[in-house]
Amino acid sequence: MSDTPSSTPVLVAVAWPYASGSRHVGHIAGAYLPADIFARYHRAVGNRPLMVSGSDVHGTPITVRAEEEGVEPQAIVDRYHAEFVEQWDALGFDWDLYTSTGTPNHHAVTQDVFLRLYEKGHIDRRTSDQFYDPEAERFLPDRYLEGTCPHCGYDHARGDQCENCGRTLDPIDLIDPRSKLTGAEPVLRTTEHFYLRLSEFEKPLGDWLRSRAGWRKHVLNFALGWVEEGLKDRAITRDIDWGVDIPVDDLGPGKKIYVWFDAVIGYLSAAKEWAQLRGTSDAWREWWENPDAEHYYFIGKDNIAFHAVIWPVMLLGYGGLNLPTDVPANQYVTFKGGKASASRGVGLTVGEALDRFEPDALRYALAANLPETSDVDLTEEEMVRRINDELVATWGNLVNRVVSMTHRYFDGAVPAPTDLDEADEALLGAVDAALVGGSEQLAAVRLRAALGTAMGAAQAANQYLSEKQPWATAKDDEERTATTLWVALQAISGIAAALGPYLPFTTRRVFATLGLEIPDTGPRWLRLEVPAGARIGEAEPLYSKVEPSNDEV
Repeated sequence: MSDTPSSTPVLVAVAWPYASGSRHVGHIAGAYLPADIFARYHRAVGNRPLMVSGSDVHGTPITVRAEEEGVEPQAIVDRYHAEFVEQWDALGFDWDLYTSTGTPNHHAVTQDVFLRLYEKGHIDRRTSDQFYDPEAERFLPDRYLEGTCPHCGYDHARGDQCENCGRTLDPIDLIDPRSKLTGAEPVLRTTEHFYLRLSEFEKPLGDWLRSRAGWRKHVLNFALGWVEEGLKDRAITRDIDWGVDIPVDDLGPGKKIYVWFDAVIGYLSAAKEWAQLRGTSDAWREWWENPDAEHYYFIGKDNIAFHAVIWPVMLLGYGGLNLPTDVPANQYVTFKGGKASASRGVGLTVGEALDRFEPDALRYALAANLPETSDVDLTEEEMVRRINDELVATWGNLVNRVVSMTHRYFDGAVPAPTDLDEADEALLGAVDAALVGGSEQLAAVRLRAALGTAMGAAQAANQYLSEKQPWATAKDDEERTATTLWVALQAISGIAAALGPYLPFTTRRVFATLGLEIPDTGPRWLRLEVPAGARIGEAEPLYSKVEPSNDEV
């Protein structure tokens, strides 16, 4: 990470996955891969991204699964947190910190936020009726309830959200609710909890949202819709024994801070933990209290309410901390028309995908299909097509051809060019323009478009080779052949830089083959010159062609 004073601190805040089951490629395309691409881009242009997330260990999906398996929740957490970390490494995600909500630091930061909001009057205590399972003899947190969604009619909606239409719910909204513990019809009983007074913030939140420029329409419209319908105060504690302790004892035993309140605080607690781990305990302030810092939240559209409404309210109430610069929530990846869901076993898991595809090939296939503005129905056929027809045939083949011809005709030494003609200049200009245009697209979180821009430059380079035919000119025009291959090598250097955020493993191999050393810190979003006379590495295929399967994803 660069310490250049003029560089911009950029918080890359990534959704916290429940440590309750394996993740699928829909999750990767929805939040995690876009965040990694975005953070890598900002490092390449010399900014200071801080990419943080962690496993959410307090979600009721964890306790539900633990009860189903007859084990303690911590056993579920340990299993899936380890799986996530292993898979993030396999995918090349370059976290500054991937932690969990189970750390003492996170508990302390959550309690600090609770107390600050409580002391300022933004949290109060109320009595309400909540569902109770008469057979299990216990109150039922949201995820322990299932029923019919009042908005779309889906009959397996949860007490907090409908997975089918994405609407946020309260348990009392469900039609024909039933307990997931026993299947019994729950009854309403009186209980006491702390509530976040969201209704107090309708005007300031609405004014802030209306001032947002460049946000995705579906994000802004959803958030403003919540405000215009009227914000409702929301309980932030539950009758559970798994979660962060409430820092005041007004309610008595058997209650904890609920997961939706503590999970979003993880972005702040992770920044503080990162600072502590590097021995500079106040370093987090550069991202959270610096008015020049930027904050981007990478989530799926089912999390918009929490990140574009509730979390900004918590930040406004707390005071002195930066609000989101953007919440570029992606839409859903669907499989055969149905929304990917870990809990329902729909979609290719990350482990299955890594067994099937090379890491950079998987990253490419997903990046080319990012659901940025609409749902994307993803099939294995589409992933294989993207890899074989684009990544292998366009980019991998370009690098392999040019490196092979440099060895064949010039013994592996970069040839010296003569005067460049119009076509030579045009290709280099196109590559440089791709870096400029791709930078603008990446900065605006238009990641799919920026990938297309980079691949467009690779297509231009292939067309240039077809026109110049160095395999033909090598027979009688060594100078022309030398110039063509020198230009092609320079183009590959620039295209590799543009593809770097998407293809970290093979981009390193390309630069190593070209004999270029890429700095670990500082700007590297540029076309580095491959000097004449330098020796380059041998040609090796960057990617393997993927054989199609009879089964769709």
